[in-house]
Amino acid sequence: MIELQIGQEVELAGKLRMGLGWDKVPHAGALSAGARDVDLDASAIEFGGGRLFDIAFYNNTQTRDGSVVHLGDNLTGSGEGDDELIGVDLGRVHPQIDTIFLLVTSYQGQTLEWIANAYCRVLGEDDVEVARVTLTLGIPDTGVVLARITRDGDRWRLRALGEPVPVQLPTESERALKRLL
Repeated sequence: MIELQIGQEVELAGKLRMGLGWDKVPHAGALSAGARDVDLDASAIEFGGGRLFDIAFYNNTQTRDGSVVHLGDNLTGSGEGDDELIGVDLGRVHPQIDTIFLLVTSYQGQTLEWIANAYCRVLGEDDVEVARVTLTLGIPDTGVVLARITRDGDRWRLRALGEPVPVQLPTESERALKRLL
């Protein structure tokens, strides 16, 4: 397993899964938004040639080519282990796609200051963790781009970003992500 720091990269191949896990900070939102759970959402946003191509998230669980599949929505972050999973079959990704962003957004609009123990991890075909990006507290935005996966010929590379973005819904992310291409 490789714990990636912001800016570090790792090469990927085959089928992989992105796991997102988090916990709510005790008393999160008690003053401003009521004592409600923090609903984070994992999504994968595909770009080709600088243009938005497709999105896999809780409301559109599969890309058109079937290469990216969202495996279920967790509304609270409760439970052990990964709270949301996205499967990616790099061999099936449409040839036009050159970038896939792994994005986390806060559905109810709480900033990411209200989460604890948040991480994004990438599991290889044999379910071995090949990379992990730890998300720390203190991000005063509603979204964060955890990683960017880019195609270089027949190879793929994951780069840890940890880039805060003011995005609440994955469908609103195009402008924020374009600057990271």
